[in-house]
Amino acid sequence: MAQISNRGEALPASPIRKLVPFAEQAKKNGTTVHHLNIGQPDIHTPDEMMDVFRNNSINVLEYGHSAGLESYRRKLADYYGHHKIDITHEDIIITTGGSEAIIFAMTATMNPGDEIIIPEPFYTNYNGFSIQAGVKVVPVTSHIEDNFALPPISEFEKLITEKTKAIMICNPGNPTGYVYSPEELAELREIIIKHDLFLLSDEVYKEFLYDGETYTSVMHLEGVEDRVILLDSVSKRYSACGARIGALISKNKKVIETALKLGQARLCPPTLEQMACEAAIDTPQTYFDEVIAEYSRRRNVITEALSKMEGVTYGTPKGAFYLIAKLPIKSADHFCQWLLESFSYENQTVMLAPAAGFYATKGLGENEVRIAYVLKEDDLKNAMKCLEIALKEYNG
Repeated sequence: MAQISNRGEALPASPIRKLVPFAEQAKKNGTTVHHLNIGQPDIHTPDEMMDVFRNNSINVLEYGHSAGLESYRRKLADYYGHHKIDITHEDIIITTGGSEAIIFAMTATMNPGDEIIIPEPFYTNYNGFSIQAGVKVVPVTSHIEDNFALPPISEFEKLITEKTKAIMICNPGNPTGYVYSPEELAELREIIIKHDLFLLSDEVYKEFLYDGETYTSVMHLEGVEDRVILLDSVSKRYSACGARIGALISKNKKVIETALKLGQARLCPPTLEQMACEAAIDTPQTYFDEVIAEYSRRRNVITEALSKMEGVTYGTPKGAFYLIAKLPIKSADHFCQWLLESFSYENQTVMLAPAAGFYATKGLGENEVRIAYVLKEDDLKNAMKCLEIALKEYNG
């Protein structure tokens, strides 16, 4: 019998989605499932974006440029300029989602067998992207006890070998909500210079900052313009996950040229969605102010509830809309499945993402979960009540 590839076998199942069949069965049984397992915002997509879909008069939906529509890239360069990132449209490749941007960046800068160091826990799909690119992820562990701050540079130094080609971060972080400080980014700047590395930065949550935190991009670092690659997406910024539009940004012309070759292989990113994203850049700041205030309230609902649960610890997110919580259990995989199969409180239950899948080091995160606070406050309160009751019942 014909066999699938080793690469296909090595691709991990999504820890975010693997419990979906149990959630679907719970719903069929009449149980309300509060989805805190996936970062699907319920915030409305801006009218500026949606009006393009509603009102367009296109007669032929043609191929676009492989690098993305020039008008969109020019307007996007202006958008980044407002964030004090000095680029032109020629420094941007539009991608089919942020996922493609990451795969392009890995493929453009690394050979099969090369290594990339990533602080864990990290967005679980980095594992899959690296396998597709033939790259080995080498994790450096951050810890819930210090809120998942950047590990000491000495820990990075221990892991650097002749195969190391890059470091990658997510800022603000998924799944931790951690926001790297300018001082931490300066430390990364020094190490990529010292060891001649690339620095990839997934910054899709940069709009979502709390408690007076400010956004510092790797593109703000001086003297490493040829080493840094910014990876971005509109999915969370405009609550438009289905648009599948991202961007790879670098002032390194060779990186852009190579990414363009990869882009030519898939012809072009979606045309109509790019037009909508171009219009979305005109979304007023009031939209983001309201969204950030809403997520801040939601975060507070979650953290206040968790702080009252016996044996629960968590990292306080300063950005994005996720946190990692350590629960008084042995196996989050078992607990999360039990929540869907065997538990309900007032005909409700909660769906969480087991956190082990966000680590590359085997054995870490076994008693942790990622919580995405993407539901309305009343739903979050109900979900947290379910979790509180469930922990008592599960451990009882």
